[in-house]
Order: sequence, then structure tokens, then C-alpha cells
Amino acid sequence: MSGLLDLLNSPMGKQLITGVASQTGNSTDQTGSVLTMALPLLMGAMKKNASTSEGAQGLMSALSNKHDGGILNDLGGLFGGGVDQSVKDDGAGILGHVLGGKQAQVENALSQKSGMDISTIATILQVAAPILMGMIGQKKQQQNVHDASGLQGMLGSMMGGGKQASKQQSLIESFLDSNGDGSILDDVASLAPGGKKGGIGGLLGGLFGK
Repeated sequence: MSGLLDLLNSPMGKQLITGVASQTGNSTDQTGSVLTMALPLLMGAMKKNASTSEGAQGLMSALSNKHDGGILNDLGGLFGGGVDQSVKDDGAGILGHVLGGKQAQVENALSQKSGMDISTIATILQVAAPILMGMIGQKKQQQNVHDASGLQGMLGSMMGGGKQASKQQSLIESFLDSNGDGSILDDVASLAPGGKKGGIGGLLGGLFGK
């Protein structure tokens, strides 16, 4: 599976979307649209952080220990009785580390684009972040990644690889470095496999067979 957003079309991705939707009380379409924008943004922020030796070392340590992919072994159990507060607390910590002072900007932009209130967006991100870290940790083990350059390459490939991933990364970095209004999120989503310029309907149209 090449790109991160291909993953949302997989059985695991659909389980993630359905589980997060049930956690917040929103539809799978609404939740899927937020995750379509949010996951590349979080991945891009991680890739940006990992471009420094200190950031790469911190991410490698987290992926080797707490976030080794184990959370993916029982997503049904994770969502079955509502997501445990400890998972959301973990997610909040990941978001604070990855997004830093831009977290409120990201949440505001996603709220504007999706029409969901900010508290719902915050919950979606808190639940999705540990699962995304688990996916990265699992991939790290599968590819036997042990150094910063390998980590950068792996994150790039998970974003889709090639020119589109580079363009997506530059869009994400410019968003994180600016005080943008979130319009850039359309461009980020449009670079996803099946996405289309100016919106996310192309990707989501086939997500649940609609």
C-alpha cells in the first residue's frame, strides 16, 4: 500500500473511520472527510519535525517503544466501548508535540472546512493520532528502519511518494509556517489518490461504495 490515504480505503481504514465516527456521533462521510485532510497534515508535520536530528531521534524512540503498532491489533476492542481516556490523552500529547503552537490553527482550519465544531475536531485528532503513530510504527518494523534518513524516506513513501508527495509536503509546511485560513487543505486532499482539485469528494466517493 503506497500512500497514506490509500489506507483509508482499506478495511483497517474503514474501521478507523467508523470507530471515530461512533466516538463523536458524526457520520462516516463527515468523519472520513476530516481524516482525509487531517492525516496527511499530521504526517507532514511529523516529517517536518523529523528533518532535525533531535526530532528524528524523538520520533524513532516513540515508534520503537510505545507506538510500535500494537494498537492496531484490536481496533474493534479500542472502539467497542468508547475510546479510553488514556488513548485520547496520549493523542493530545502527540498533537502537542507534532503541531506545537499550530494546533489551534489546524483545528480551526479543519472546523471551517468540515463544518464540525472545534471540540469534535479535537476529539477526532486525539483518537486518530495514536492510531496513525501505530501505523507508522508498524511500517517502521516491517521496513526495518533504524536511522533518520530511512525514517524520512518511509514517511515520504507513506504520503504517496514521488512529485505529488513532495508537493503535498511543501503545501503542508507552508500551511504550518503561515497563518493560513485552511483553504490549503483542499489542495492537500486533492493530491491524494482519487482526490480532485478543490475538494475531497473524489476520494470519499468511493470510500464506502457511494
